Amino acid sequence: MCLILFAKDVHPEYPLIFAGNRDEFYDRPTAPAAFWDDAPHVLGGRDLKAGGTWLGITRKGHWATVTNVRDERPRRDDAPSRGRLVADYLREELAPEAYLDGLETEADQYNGFNVLVGTPEKTFYYSNRDGTPRPVRSGIHGMSNAQLDDSWPKVERGTSGLDALCEDKDLSIEALFDILDDRQPAPDGQLPQTGVGRETERMLSPPFIDGDEAYGTRASTVFLVHRSGRVTFAERSFDGGTATETRDFSFNLASPVAS
Repeated sequence: MCLILFAKDVHPEYPLIFAGNRDEFYDRPTAPAAFWDDAPHVLGGRDLKAGGTWLGITRKGHWATVTNVRDERPRRDDAPSRGRLVADYLREELAPEAYLDGLETEADQYNGFNVLVGTPEKTFYYSNRDGTPRPVRSGIHGMSNAQLDDSWPKVERGTSGLDALCEDKDLSIEALFDILDDRQPAPDGQLPQTGVGRETERMLSPPFIDGDEAYGTRASTVFLVHRSGRVTFAERSFDGGTATETRDFSFNLASPVAS
């Protein structure tokens, strides 16, 4: 993912609300969201090049997502895929803190990453650029290619929109997609400086990246976890900025979400 927005224990009906955009090269082979044949309890897309995923949720409500960190440190070509971090957590369904404690010992093998792992009741954050794993407090949160809640323009714009939506009891999936479909670049004076040059920073600055012929937003994903335990999940795929398919899923967790 390159933009993650989520609300934890904010909405009266939905203790967990998630919305995110996956930005990627158009030629990277990808399977759209589905329950996996080799792990039927996992729902998410698949990176067909490295076998991992950028986002997923299980039938028990374990969920995870990852972003890369965009900074000026050299990139290791021999590093394992960061999508493996998400896939491993979803397959194993460990407690979030237990999974991250194990990950710390191998985190330096990867290029820069931020990972969120959680259940409907708790969420933990860890970055190999930002210290030790820590629990995420209740509230509205956002993350792009810096650390959790860093104030990049797309993060601020997205969290502001999500905050406003959380005031509506009848939360709409389409309203969440609208937040993710914001294609307005940030003013030059607000752009982060991550070593890719001003023109590229500008291209990467909107929540939704139209990009060029090689790179852009390929999927928008939203999911809601209701207090009853009902999960609603939707993924919208894009080709060159044009929506091509929306896949909808819903299922019940084994038990209601604790208040």
